[in-house]
Amino acid sequence: MTTEFKFNTVEESRIDKVNLKELPFGSVFSDHQFQMEFKGGEWQQGVFGPYGDMTLSPAAMGLHYGQAIFEGMKAFRQPDGSVALFRPMENIRRFNKSAERMSMALLDEGLFLNALIELIKLDEQWVPDGSESSLYIRPFMFASEAHVGVRPSDEYRFIIFTCPVGPYYKGNVRVKVETFFTRAAPGGTGYAKAAGNYAASLQPTAMARDEGYDQILWTDAVEHKYIEESGTMNVVFVLNGKLVSPSVGDTVLSGVTRDSVLRLAAYKGYEIEERKVAVAELKAGAESGALTEAFGVGTAATMTPIEAIGFPGVDVALPPVESWKLMPDLAKTLDDLRRGKGEDPFGWRVVI
Repeated sequence: MTTEFKFNTVEESRIDKVNLKELPFGSVFSDHQFQMEFKGGEWQQGVFGPYGDMTLSPAAMGLHYGQAIFEGMKAFRQPDGSVALFRPMENIRRFNKSAERMSMALLDEGLFLNALIELIKLDEQWVPDGSESSLYIRPFMFASEAHVGVRPSDEYRFIIFTCPVGPYYKGNVRVKVETFFTRAAPGGTGYAKAAGNYAASLQPTAMARDEGYDQILWTDAVEHKYIEESGTMNVVFVLNGKLVSPSVGDTVLSGVTRDSVLRLAAYKGYEIEERKVAVAELKAGAESGALTEAFGVGTAATMTPIEAIGFPGVDVALPPVESWKLMPDLAKTLDDLRRGKGEDPFGWRVVI
């Protein structure tokens, strides 16, 4: 189904200028992008064209009032040379959930998926085949109407571009339990992938890095007693042999990777708990040895080991990652599934 789209493809690809074997994260962009405008109460024809700069009014409402959302997705090279998306409908549904919370126009799910597939087909050669590489996909939308005044915009711009990427984090991370700054408050926009959520995290994260940490373990906004998520990732702990993850809700992003890891863990027979995780419980577990593994989970980060946690007044190192059992097993299972090397019991791969 491509009749609703227009194609303006590049005359010559830039891929010969790129080393797909050595990729930074988020700095190399594929040849094409998809763009669609919402005007007059409806979406206009979608256009595939060259990736490049865009023009925008200084009065575009998204620049002033924060109506901007995005998603993060990946496509993976398969053993037979084909390409597969991983659970794209989950990201599409979450995108619309974010749009609804931010009073933005919703997108037809089928059209969104078709646009994704057509864009990957256009730039299929940009999908790297390295063991830690993938094609990162960034759909985003912002208010584009030129108007100064606080209200929902009447016009939006929806764009998808892609980046061939290597790993987001290179190695393990040290995290700090944040007990002053807040990522999200009850009734707020924490469950949406809204741009402002990430802007609010930059200063406290920079401060944590000045103290020798890589990321933050966010706590609840009311009492700062419960763990919520870690920087740009959801978080999972192995406590007393169980996989424990903070429950999602209106202050915690419902991560697709998190859900995938927990469902795969249940499928493999691991014991799982989704519940409140108190800072005091985590500290006691780290000091007693009951906390044996901790890791972030997210589309960009995939599964990133946490080697040490900074609690107020004390840093506690976790057991050496080389001794871990659950996270390495789940990481391999998930990676094999996404790359077409393992069983897909849930039908998550969408082969293009």
